[in-house]
Amino acid sequence: MIDCLIVGGGPAGLTAALYLARFKRRFLVVDSGASRAAWIPKSHNIPFFAEGISGREILAREREHAARYGVTVLPGAVTGLQKLADSFVASIAASDGGTRQIGAHRVLLATGAADVEPALPDLADAVQRGLVRYCPICDGYESRDRKIAVIGHGAHGLGEAVFIARTYSDSVTLLTLGERMALTQEQRATAEQHGIKIVEHPIAALDVEGDRIAAMRTGGGQELRFDVLYSALGLTYRTELAIALGARHEPSGALVVDDHKQTSVTGLYAAGVIAGGLDQIVVAMGYAAIAATAIHNRCDLPMDDEPGGGRGDRPASRLRAAIRS
Repeated sequence: MIDCLIVGGGPAGLTAALYLARFKRRFLVVDSGASRAAWIPKSHNIPFFAEGISGREILAREREHAARYGVTVLPGAVTGLQKLADSFVASIAASDGGTRQIGAHRVLLATGAADVEPALPDLADAVQRGLVRYCPICDGYESRDRKIAVIGHGAHGLGEAVFIARTYSDSVTLLTLGERMALTQEQRATAEQHGIKIVEHPIAALDVEGDRIAAMRTGGGQELRFDVLYSALGLTYRTELAIALGARHEPSGALVVDDHKQTSVTGLYAAGVIAGGLDQIVVAMGYAAIAATAIHNRCDLPMDDEPGGGRGDRPASRLRAAIRS
């Protein structure tokens, strides 16, 4: 029986591991190796890295930092999570083929999300080379005043295009990849106001020259040229473990959490993009720090003393006294 099981070894999970290690807690990190951060070619809005830093470098540095406190990461996947009266039992499929079960008083989910990928030829290579990007908040500044295409449709795609048009560039095109845009009159007026062009033809081919996509060819033979492409097709949240336990969640799949990042399931916490809020690495790290500190403060208390769980009406003064003791 450990104090906490951390599911996910991305920026949020590794930050939580660092905090819990320094709190001298017994915990385990299980990571399937599918962190979205690994796909980031270079981010320029991580404090202290003015020249930019890649996602893989962020993960490597975090692991190295945590390793100084004896933190190891078990490669594998948590395939099931069972809630008991005052603890959890997790089923783990290790990457070496072995299986095991482990008990934990608390669980922190830092499982992240997967981008809905655009239907483009040679997508993986284009993303790794930074030709197709996912986060204008992270690197839109570096794309300012350039010809930008946004891949998306519906209100979300239009919203991303508007964000880029009013912040970084006056040359923005929304590519729907063959999807028809059923826009309201107000939405069409918004697109026109910001000079956003809408192309509803599917993309049949990419012409790549050096470090840029020289042209995109539609199924009808039309040639489109842009400097930068952003995908705005949304996310698929990896929250199945929590939802299976009955955790409250948004229609998108993101989990509903309290100020301590605890879900509606007592003892089950979430950090990173699955806990809602701004989809940014520094935010994920902040959420992880909040969750790890809350878990540490309550490790020696009965689970029903946690805010929102069980006998959550215990007077706050008595709860604080218990935490201090």
